[in-house]
Amino acid sequence: MSKFPKIRSTTVCAIKHNGQVAIGADGQATLGNTVAKSNVKKIRKLQEGKIVTGFAGSTADAFTLLERMDEKLNSFGGNMKRAAIELAKDWRTDRYLRKLEAMLIVADKDEILVVSGTGDVLEPDNDIAVIGSGSMYAQSAALALKKHAGDKLTAEEMVRESLSIAADICIYTNHNLVIEKVGK
Repeated sequence: MSKFPKIRSTTVCAIKHNGQVAIGADGQATLGNTVAKSNVKKIRKLQEGKIVTGFAGSTADAFTLLERMDEKLNSFGGNMKRAAIELAKDWRTDRYLRKLEAMLIVADKDEILVVSGTGDVLEPDNDIAVIGSGSMYAQSAALALKKHAGDKLTAEEMVRESLSIAADICIYTNHNLVIEKVGK
């Protein structure tokens, strides 16, 4: 075990609602009990913006996985689900990748997937995906918003409000949000 505290924190939320997909994340990175950085950009576009990803966990590990995801997307003609499954297989079986500590949400205009190092590629229930420290707070807010907002809110507005509520509750999540709409 390392004597250095781990950099942790993040809340990432993706929502598909009324034909729109949005993904967002807060900007906080915490080292032990100190905010190390407050404006980390945890959302990245791939495939000329057709696919947007969010990551939680070690930043260096996440960038390694994002590079691999982009390679898989290129190998499989931009097929997000196939690329995610192949990445998850590699992540689980490759000795180097197996040690990486991060999770990804990948989204295109039609679907959202959560990819983990245990070999999982999950299609979330209710078209809501969350990862990171404040994920359960964001998920609770997103579920309530989806259930009661109907056509009054867009996917982007739901992501923003869900992350904002998580930031109000979770000490590892802040209000410096980056939100991207997918596609179009």
